[in-house]
Amino acid sequence: MEGGRGDPVAGRRANRRITSVWPPPPRPVPDVTPPVSPARRPRLAALGVLLALAAAAPAPARAQVPAAVSATHGSALASGPRDLRAALAALPFGVGERLEYDARVGPFRAGRGHMEVVALEDVRGRETLHLAMRVSGGALGWKVRYQLDSWVDPRTFSSLRHTQDNQEGRTPRARAYEIFPERGVFTDADSAESPTVAQPLDDGSFLYFVRTVPLAVGETYVFDRYFRPDRNPVRVTVVRRERVRVPAGEFDTIVLRPAVRTKGLLSESARTEVWLTDDPRRLLVKMETQLKFGTLSLHLRSTGGSGM
Repeated sequence: MEGGRGDPVAGRRANRRITSVWPPPPRPVPDVTPPVSPARRPRLAALGVLLALAAAAPAPARAQVPAAVSATHGSALASGPRDLRAALAALPFGVGERLEYDARVGPFRAGRGHMEVVALEDVRGRETLHLAMRVSGGALGWKVRYQLDSWVDPRTFSSLRHTQDNQEGRTPRARAYEIFPERGVFTDADSAESPTVAQPLDDGSFLYFVRTVPLAVGETYVFDRYFRPDRNPVRVTVVRRERVRVPAGEFDTIVLRPAVRTKGLLSESARTEVWLTDDPRRLLVKMETQLKFGTLSLHLRSTGGSGM
């Protein structure tokens, strides 16, 4: 039995437009070097000469080790640059995380779904996180299928590639996008280059991005980061806290209402609500969205993988 909806937080709701670069730059470190006394200056000068001579000597030759480009779990992380390791370590999810869901239409079980951090994969010479979401099911002769894949640079959490293979009823819809944040454009198979935003996100990556954002109940957050500029802004309202029961157990959660001016799970017309655990992991434990044939909901059944 699902937990009841909690009372919305009363009072003023503020809109917070998030425009800062992700992640925030490090704070400057103050200079705390103690002053050097006059008596020590000659000795330090001599030491500086010795160090300069040592630096000028030829260094022994090193074997060149090619950079690993791999889609296997963890291998690229072990050999990747320090900023990549730091960016991955700062995320509340990691390669191998897999969340399994029961899909329901109303009270009836109607299919399965999962979200997964698949691997580190190369996109145009850059290491990216491959994020995947799958939902399939239906009821009363109406079938749905959502297959979303996103490839995200973890250093900036910007999308570089996005594919969709969706179907609602009898209408399939498949799209593939290449996104170039450094050039400010994106392309798909049906059109020439179109402008995009500075740090673009897509439908799938946005569900992971929101897990990285500090969220306060009663606030509405505004993001100009959807990769198609005419669909911005994206609004996320944190409506309440709620304790819910799903097949995986009971969880204290915060409930979000995301709204994107697009079709699919996060569209404004779908009136989607998302339940994230009220802890640093921000696991997605439940989601409800309104479709033509009724309410489709996902309920966390199990968690697993090396990224947990």
